[in-house]
Amino acid sequence: MIRASRNLLQYALAVALGIGAPVVVGAAAHDASGAPTQTINAVLTAPPMVPPPTNRNAPAKVLVELEVIEKEMRLADGVTYNFWTFGGTVPGSFIRVRQGDTVEFKLKNAHDSHMPHNIDLHAVSGQGGGAEATFTLPGHQTQFTFKALNPGLYVYHCATPPVGMHIANGMYGLILVEPPEGLPKVDKEFYVMQGDFYTEGKHGEPGLQPFSLEKAIDEHPTYVVFNGSEGALTGDNALQAKAGETIRMYVGNGGPNLVSSFHVIGEIFDKVYTEGGSKYQENVQTTLVPAGGSAIVEFKADVPGNFVLVDHSIFRTFHKGTLGILKVTGDKNPAIYSGQQSEGEYPEPAGAKAKAKGH
Repeated sequence: MIRASRNLLQYALAVALGIGAPVVVGAAAHDASGAPTQTINAVLTAPPMVPPPTNRNAPAKVLVELEVIEKEMRLADGVTYNFWTFGGTVPGSFIRVRQGDTVEFKLKNAHDSHMPHNIDLHAVSGQGGGAEATFTLPGHQTQFTFKALNPGLYVYHCATPPVGMHIANGMYGLILVEPPEGLPKVDKEFYVMQGDFYTEGKHGEPGLQPFSLEKAIDEHPTYVVFNGSEGALTGDNALQAKAGETIRMYVGNGGPNLVSSFHVIGEIFDKVYTEGGSKYQENVQTTLVPAGGSAIVEFKADVPGNFVLVDHSIFRTFHKGTLGILKVTGDKNPAIYSGQQSEGEYPEPAGAKAKAKGH
């Protein structure tokens, strides 16, 4: 009865958030060997949304079904690119499971795809992270099963040769393996993932831009962006929060080449789960996120304002696209931040003009 009530509550919450809820598709008899007692369809969400917490006190069998879709999408204003995606978005769908879950993973490759694809999940303990088991031709589907042994935030990506090209075309995402006790409750969770893109045309050159293998090998990206395109987290797409709320960001870096120096201008991370692991550092300004790696950052939004997400390798931000906005609304708190209090000229030092003229 308690479990049924919890499932109903999850469903109601997820519907309210517009992201659907995990659906229990079968209640298997308890296995004497300790096998999962229930089977659940995983909730998959597009960035910047995150599935609701698992809220389970026991492992389950979790069914994940992900489709590879190749499609032309916006890379920047007036610029499009033929992305290869997991689930139709870059980064791919966010997957959330619990430590101890048995995950039955099905990969589909759309009938109109031009390439075979697979998936290497860094959360998998097993050869290739599932890559060999999921080599999937267009119009086909493959399946394998793994047990989520270690909690943490993990990258997944395509590992079909040429691997770098598949990743550079957007084939990456995040899977969160919650510890059995879950993560501490926060008010808002967001999914942010950096990636570098290599186009034949220069930055801002309009039209459909082909992939440049030469630039990728030389590690000279044309675009470095959050969530697959310039402006994916600005304007109407800005992340939203209220002053006083506690925020958790699941930050990934698909690369394929660059390390990210993730920073939020005007905020200090109260906690950073470095490299997406179980231990956290406190009071951090900027955290390194390696290519193929992740970090979980948490902080309280103390005051209202527009807080800018950047890669603090700063030319990437203002010239290649790694810029997002966290818009925090609420009442000002001058005791924490006053804003500009005065402006005006200050007196020039005596004799400065004469000295400048050489007298």
